[in-house]
Amino acid sequence: MTEPHRRSLPFIGTAKVPAHGGRDRMTCLYRCGNACDHPVPNQSANEYFGDLMTAGSGEVTRRGVMRGAFVVGLAGAGVAAGAVPAMATPAGEVTEPDVVVPEVDTYAAKAPEPSQLSFKAVTPNQVDGIVVPNGYDHAVVIKWGDEVVPGAPRFNVAKQTADAQSKQFGYNNDFVAVLPLDRRGERALLVCNHEYTNEDLMFPAFPGIDGLSVEQLKVAMAAHGMSVVELERVGDSGRWEPVTRGWRRYNRRITALATKFTVTGPAAGSALLKTKADPTGRVVVGTLNNCAGGVTPWGTILSGEENFNQYFVGAETSTGADKDRFNRYGIDTVNRYPSGSRKWDRADERFDLTKNPNEANRFGWVVEVDPFTPGSTPRKHTALGRVKHEGANIIIAKSGKAVAYMGDDERFDYLYKFVSDKKFDSGKSYFARRHNLTLLESGTLYVAKLGFTSAAEIDGSGKLPSDGAFNGTGTWVPLVKDGKSQVPGMTTEEVLVFTRLAGDAVGATKMDRPEDVEPNPKTGKIYVALTNNTARGPAGKAPADEANPRTNNKHGHIFEITEDKGDHTGTTFTWTIPIVCGDPKDPATYFMGYDKNLVSPISCPDNVAFDGAGNLWISTDGNALGTNDGLFAVPLEGAEKGHLKQFLTVPYGAETCGPWIHTDNKSAFVAVQHPGEISGASIEKPASNWPDGDFAKPGIAVAWRLDGRNIGV
Repeated sequence: MTEPHRRSLPFIGTAKVPAHGGRDRMTCLYRCGNACDHPVPNQSANEYFGDLMTAGSGEVTRRGVMRGAFVVGLAGAGVAAGAVPAMATPAGEVTEPDVVVPEVDTYAAKAPEPSQLSFKAVTPNQVDGIVVPNGYDHAVVIKWGDEVVPGAPRFNVAKQTADAQSKQFGYNNDFVAVLPLDRRGERALLVCNHEYTNEDLMFPAFPGIDGLSVEQLKVAMAAHGMSVVELERVGDSGRWEPVTRGWRRYNRRITALATKFTVTGPAAGSALLKTKADPTGRVVVGTLNNCAGGVTPWGTILSGEENFNQYFVGAETSTGADKDRFNRYGIDTVNRYPSGSRKWDRADERFDLTKNPNEANRFGWVVEVDPFTPGSTPRKHTALGRVKHEGANIIIAKSGKAVAYMGDDERFDYLYKFVSDKKFDSGKSYFARRHNLTLLESGTLYVAKLGFTSAAEIDGSGKLPSDGAFNGTGTWVPLVKDGKSQVPGMTTEEVLVFTRLAGDAVGATKMDRPEDVEPNPKTGKIYVALTNNTARGPAGKAPADEANPRTNNKHGHIFEITEDKGDHTGTTFTWTIPIVCGDPKDPATYFMGYDKNLVSPISCPDNVAFDGAGNLWISTDGNALGTNDGLFAVPLEGAEKGHLKQFLTVPYGAETCGPWIHTDNKSAFVAVQHPGEISGASIEKPASNWPDGDFAKPGIAVAWRLDGRNIGV
């Protein structure tokens, strides 16, 4: 499908549908609890290294590149070394799943050349539908309310129950992974996050948050979390659909309502995590606001708990250190019910901090789920620290250790890295996989501190320095090492539970909303989506610097890290900014030096992904240029490097999330989050009809080439 006919948008009461430019007020309310209306949580006055000279090129060695590509290739295939444990059927017999265990780099075999992004860029638009390039088609894979657990009730928007939603596809899907499930490439597992709910658009005749019944609040809880869904390929195309017959043993819903998680790592059992319901401090019910994620080389999913603060009330009674800690994580200490409060305390008292002051400490972690073992208990890893995690992505270092890169998605917050104590076992046995499942339980946690080469030339305009690049050096500052705190005045448990405060204490560099952070499987370089920060520059706020070079940064930028000597376990690196987003006509934009007359406009990068050639794919959230969000692709090497082109756009009011380029390079998956999320919209008067022509439903879509060739080329 190419340019579709634009549907007329339904009338929304007496209010005019706002122009689609940046996030709508409704998204701000439900997505992050109106974070921009509250004080910036980071009030520290961190100092920086100053005006430093770049120390070496930091080029990755060929050996390191191949190792990194091999490991991330396995992650893309969904399983790495280690057999999936045998499963019991309903009849009791034990079977061994036919799961792919790649023995070669799955990307290398079919990788297109980096410069071969030959599709014609999609024109920016406000169409209420998905638009893909000529020669491509797309389809909805699954949407809110569809069956996940076999036997789930048929979705009825007027008769929703928590029990039904616990078996149906959840709301507002974000991170997406598609993991091969057989050796023929015909079956796969889709795993995705359900970040948040929008009750205005979920319940007919919405009565306001205060008017919702307890059962409706529990429906919202059940609509959070994650889904695991078996897929099958349609013919030999790049299209995929859910399997709708048979046992579907892997299908699973993980919810904020009832799923139990085990806490691992140095802070497990800490007094800071103990509650009346869990005096052990080791078992947490639910996961909240799961945003981006990653796939590990051992075939599990990492999911980041992000804006969890908005789910809790009762911090207005806090004092002293407790109050400071709540404030640093954006939990309101003045009003019991701040704007954006979901008032879940009416359904479950654990969300009332006056009764359960430690419950909030049990969220904000990186969660690990094993989709190939349906009965397994998900885990929350305290060794990776507690922040507003966008996600976590892993590469195996030359030493064999697992290295996870992470961003804290808040204005003026930090970049983090975790290096495991143990080494990855590349064997294929059950015991190898069991060992690898422990890799994130202990290690060294770092935060990034940057130095600049042209600090004196940064004036906030986005003008390039005289050396022609925004670049510099950096150091990974340890927060916990060998199980011990490296932050004076803080215990190991305090560093891990209040990681933001630890980053403040060591002078970490304030960034413009570091969201997705991912290694490039071909080069080993690390790419960060810095979404935006309109608060940078004014009096009392951090000024522009070389790593965040624009005041009132509406459009964001891409940040690139090269670990010195290609050593992902090292403590020094160099960095640069290859892409400064916005309208290419704006002089304060940059695309690796490519001719900006040929580049698509892009605003607010959110998630990043890579195809088999190492081309960078970028999804956007909150396009401040006034058109729909989309998915973009750009070569990072060769003559075409910097030639960024828009690959697709999502429907009116929606955000593009979780881009996933399938390992055979035949399919591009995206999560269409919050379609029609426009102030004044409702079930009865939707601002979007996607995908069924009635009211808006979040869902997953897939795009593919009609001629069967690789995506993008």
